[in-house]
Amino acid sequence: MVRVKICGITNPQDASIAVELGVNVLGFIFAPSPRKVSPENVRDIINTLPPFVQTVGVFVDEDPAIIRQISYFCHLDMIQLHGNEPPGLCRELMPHSIKAFRLKDPSSLLPIRLYQGQVRALLLDTYQEGIKGGTGKAFDWSLAVKAGELGIPVILSGGLEPSNIQIAISTVKPYAVDVNSGVEENPGKKSPILMKKLMETIRQMDM
Repeated sequence: MVRVKICGITNPQDASIAVELGVNVLGFIFAPSPRKVSPENVRDIINTLPPFVQTVGVFVDEDPAIIRQISYFCHLDMIQLHGNEPPGLCRELMPHSIKAFRLKDPSSLLPIRLYQGQVRALLLDTYQEGIKGGTGKAFDWSLAVKAGELGIPVILSGGLEPSNIQIAISTVKPYAVDVNSGVEENPGKKSPILMKKLMETIRQMDM
């Protein structure tokens, strides 16, 4: 089964429910966002998690020293970079770095080649002017298929929800999916019903 990341976790209740439902990875946002959380809050949540659940910190054009400090303090497993971070910075943070790319058209794929060997995975999101991520909108998945041909594991994001998750996975065949607003009651508060529906829908694909 494709791995599932629920991003924008802000409280231990949502984290616990997601883990109980079989979510593999929890994401915490340290950049400006309605879902931004403090390192102290994240560390407290992570300390309640069972083993083998991975955690990811999301940063946008942050000082590498601060990224490392927060990562160590919170015990993060991976670092997701959503800004204009160059390949060299991603390489410095290996083997923990995931680089996000906002895809608009085929030209959006050109910079990705520079990150081959510099990151563990690509996170592919929707381009929207002035927004670094979390648009809640899907993009042309044929671009994600093209990106997957570069041989870097693909994490598909952007407007994913229970109603479109099956076709998204079938079309792109990503290593993992990243869902945020598609399973929320409101920004920062996840819906147990939608998270359950998401996981049930994904599991149906393996039956």
